[in-house]
Amino acid sequence: MTQEQIIEAVEKMTVLELNTLVKAIEEKWGVSATAVAAAGPAAAAEDEKTSFAVELTAAGEQKVAVIKVVKEALALGLAEAKGFVDSAPKVLKEDMKKEDADALKAKLEAAGAKVTLK
Repeated sequence: MTQEQIIEAVEKMTVLELNTLVKAIEEKWGVSATAVAAAGPAAAAEDEKTSFAVELTAAGEQKVAVIKVVKEALALGLAEAKGFVDSAPKVLKEDMKKEDADALKAKLEAAGAKVTLK
């Protein structure tokens, strides 16, 4: 039986059948799924970042469009926004939520900029 076949079989099981399977595996090999399950989410939560920085890596070919987005996002004047874009790579904003950082990144990339999240 291949790994894919096992996964397909498990996907088709009900919750009750999965519970029975887990208990059988625990008895067969003398392991406990609860210890792994309890450690898993906690370890994942520690690794997950909660704040992000948006870095303008390069302005790209449509520099004017990128300047407009930077001007709007940072509430800068035109000269300040142009200076900011000209000095790329540079961090635009720090300590942003993931959703906000992704939205700003999408706007900048739509304008033609190269952007990275840190």
